[in-house]
Amino acid sequence: MSAESTTAVVTGASQGIGAGIVNEFAERGFNVVASSRKMTQSTEVAASDRVALVEGDIGEPATAARIVETALSRFKSIDVLVNNAGIFFTKPFTDYTAEDFKSLVSTNLGGFLYVTQLCIKQMLSQNTGGSIVTITAALARNPIRGVPAAVPMITKGGLETVTQHLAMEYAKDGIRVNAVAPGPVYTPLHRDTPKDVMESLSPMGRPSTVKDITDAVMYLTGAATVTGHILYVDGGAHFGRW
Repeated sequence: MSAESTTAVVTGASQGIGAGIVNEFAERGFNVVASSRKMTQSTEVAASDRVALVEGDIGEPATAARIVETALSRFKSIDVLVNNAGIFFTKPFTDYTAEDFKSLVSTNLGGFLYVTQLCIKQMLSQNTGGSIVTITAALARNPIRGVPAAVPMITKGGLETVTQHLAMEYAKDGIRVNAVAPGPVYTPLHRDTPKDVMESLSPMGRPSTVKDITDAVMYLTGAATVTGHILYVDGGAHFGRW
């Protein structure tokens, strides 16, 4: 995919993986619309001629509408969408509250649904294809007894499934739909997780970096005949025991 006059939308973009993706797209010459709840307070992403910032709760349809309106008014197209916004926390299954569940569904599923619907509509109207990449989680495929995350994985497993369904639904339109499924990643989300715990969650003993995940997103963005694929970036955790 040529970066010239190409516009990427990135959600959950104020720090960590999302910020890394925004900055990589910008370095490659893409126009980027970066969104998060506190986007303008980001210390990792700055507004520029090529980067537009949109604040708001991605679980609200109005935020998705503002993202698309900003992309079209500033850059005239939407060619790539990276669904990175998400929340994750662990606790025993029976301790998750109704509020926990509502929060997970709103951000992880509503935050995917509303913006993806609008971006696909725009891609169809442009008739030039497009790429959608969603950040899921290797834990959806590979439960770990010491990481009680059953309820968040309801949402992440759903994202894997919808990725493959949409890939098939829109293949004839040239809209490719893929996902990256990270294992443990050194991000602000894990700033308080001990290093030895992080390392224990990877068979390689090497948690991923933001660049590892960004590289995977860039590959799927440009892979012209790859669709419906879940790319695991987890040191092998999804296929075995260690």
